[in-house]
Amino acid sequence: MALQSRLRPAMDELKMHALSYGARGFVAYRQNHAAIQRFLRIGYIAFILGSTYRGLTAAGRKKKPKQPQAKTAGLDASEKGPTPGEEAASSAKQAQQQVVEADEGGRGGRGGRKGRKSRAPRVEVDAVFFERLKRILRIVVPGIRSKEAGLILLHTVFLVLRTMLSLYVADLDGRIVSALVRSQTRQFIVGILWWMAVAIPATYTNSMIEFLQSKLALCYRTRLTRRVHDAYLSDMTFYKLGNLDDRIKNADQLITVDVAKFSKSLADIYSNFAKPILDVCLYNYKLSQRVGAESLIGINLLVQGSAALLKALTPPFGQYAATEQQLEGEFRFNHSRLIENAEEVALYRGQAAEQNVIERAYFSLIKHVNRVYKIRILHSMTEEGIIKWLWGSLGLCICAVPVFVRIPGAGGKGLDMGSRTESFVTNRRLLLSSSDAFGRVMYSYKEISELAGYTARVSELLDTMDEIKAGRFQKKLVSSASVEENAKVLQGRGTIEEDRADDAGVEFRDVPIVSPNGDILVKKLSFYVKPGQHLLIIGPNGCGKSSLFRILGGLWPVYGGKVHKPPTSEFTYIPQRPYLSLGTLRDQIIYPHTVSEMRARGKTDEDLLDILKVVQIEHIVAREGGWDVQREWRDALSGGDKQRIAMARLFYHRPKFAILDECTSAVTLEIEKIMYDHATKIGITMLTVSHRPSLWKYHSYVLQYDGQGGYVFTELDAEKRLALQEEKQALEQKLLQVPKWKERLEALKAAKEERLSRPSSPVHEIKGLTLTA
Repeated sequence: MALQSRLRPAMDELKMHALSYGARGFVAYRQNHAAIQRFLRIGYIAFILGSTYRGLTAAGRKKKPKQPQAKTAGLDASEKGPTPGEEAASSAKQAQQQVVEADEGGRGGRGGRKGRKSRAPRVEVDAVFFERLKRILRIVVPGIRSKEAGLILLHTVFLVLRTMLSLYVADLDGRIVSALVRSQTRQFIVGILWWMAVAIPATYTNSMIEFLQSKLALCYRTRLTRRVHDAYLSDMTFYKLGNLDDRIKNADQLITVDVAKFSKSLADIYSNFAKPILDVCLYNYKLSQRVGAESLIGINLLVQGSAALLKALTPPFGQYAATEQQLEGEFRFNHSRLIENAEEVALYRGQAAEQNVIERAYFSLIKHVNRVYKIRILHSMTEEGIIKWLWGSLGLCICAVPVFVRIPGAGGKGLDMGSRTESFVTNRRLLLSSSDAFGRVMYSYKEISELAGYTARVSELLDTMDEIKAGRFQKKLVSSASVEENAKVLQGRGTIEEDRADDAGVEFRDVPIVSPNGDILVKKLSFYVKPGQHLLIIGPNGCGKSSLFRILGGLWPVYGGKVHKPPTSEFTYIPQRPYLSLGTLRDQIIYPHTVSEMRARGKTDEDLLDILKVVQIEHIVAREGGWDVQREWRDALSGGDKQRIAMARLFYHRPKFAILDECTSAVTLEIEKIMYDHATKIGITMLTVSHRPSLWKYHSYVLQYDGQGGYVFTELDAEKRLALQEEKQALEQKLLQVPKWKERLEALKAAKEERLSRPSSPVHEIKGLTLTA
């Protein structure tokens, strides 16, 4: 008690000092209220913008884990050993190449594989996403003077205009309700008239925003599609992407669907993210003038906390969107594959097996979509509970502030019922608009995550095509590729020299023939063919005959040695099943030239008709209805007609070399002779793959594979080879009779032994049997 009595004067003095400081602080606050309010408003807007920026880039500042080195064999064997700088660049590249694949664990993947534990890399709003998006933005918006930049600027003007109209409507709404409460008929009618007048610019603004948003999406898609087409349809990337690389399984779906979805998502994200941020800043600034910045900041701190909780509970919808697109692509690919191979499947009666494959792909997609829908239930409940109900109750508290607390310059206690109603309605309208804008900011995080998924898909396509153009491939190799000797071959790189001289021939010098899956077909191939020396290539299936042509055509890389040849444009390839394009009958002859290019070469329809006369198919022009008729030519023409069209195409282009792959299998020997004789006459050197002996007499050399990695290149003496072939066939026929004669001999021996075992048998019968035997 003594101690308490001694401390009481000190405590009373401390209280008096506190009250004095508090009173002076309150007086200073009242005197500088306007300046403090301005400081708080500016600080609050800076806080909103800063928190939004940090929310977007927080993941990007996280240290990325080191990516494990890919186990698929890279076919770019020109790199003998990476330098430290190259290793760093490779690591950065691997960090960006997040190939979105479906998680097939527990549900089975392609081929019915179950229990797969490998999971696809997550697609997040991180530094990789922003780097990818920055690269694509430079494609879709090439400069500030571009059409897209002008549309973005105009779009921004209308977005700001809509916000200003919303502020005006909020104030007008309060005045109309105030006039209604006060029974002021004239003010009420004037307010309604102004309300109807505002509808004209408001509806026009909203319509223009939707129009410009759609227009931007279309412009983005056009720019991006042109960029993709330029890369995809040049340097034979469309072939290499599907045959020499495993990273892109469904390029058609990426180009047609994912590019469109990315463009729409990118156009939507500007309106759905930038506009709500602007609304939040303007609405809250206006609201702080009416209810005070202090109460607004206090409640918004609670909102920010709940928003952070909501963001932490938001599932990775970007990953889900990317996985769904990948599964959609697989489902579509299976249908495209069935259409492409419909005839073979029908002949094999394989519809049940194909249905199983297609339905497995479909149900994998449906299972993933259903899983996402179930996840969205709980997320939507949490989202609505926080955004709608919690933030709604906090909004009512803000609207009640000027009613229960007098705020300098904003009115409050002591106002009449009409003024309080006007203040409440206006504040309520501003708060609802601000809450809606902040909610759209939160929703936009999910939309940005989905944009990250589409960005990953499009960026993967662009990156893969760039690497393919640079000669860097990634493909899963066959088991033989793991052999040390094979791996050494794959690490090498040969050279291809193109000679434009008229007498340039085809020379292979110690060139290994390697398939795209890494299987070495021939270790070292060497031969030389001059112009005019036709080459016949024979051998069993899978020995490397077609691989040789793909190297000459620039489709496959060279892993060693040296190839000396004319330019690729001097080669024309005619397969067993010729390709017929969409277009007119004329287009089939001059493909890939256009009519203008044909005219520039000095060719006319009469010249084309003369070419058709060579292969005895000139009647097709009148039969089909003229040069300009358009049909689905692969269905309208027979197999023989297609091969003759391909021959006519060869004679139109007149290349130095023609690669012929069983291209006369559906025509008569007479047409075959006409084709080879005419090709020789006009100076075309033919490289032919065929087992037909009738073609031997048209060739000077033969390249014969043995199917075990060996080969023979020698001159072809057609008469001698035909004689040997006939002798061989005769011997084979005789050898086929050997088992039959052996069986007859055994039967006669058995009959002889049976007769000898009988004592009563006449001697002459035995002798006769012996003589017969």
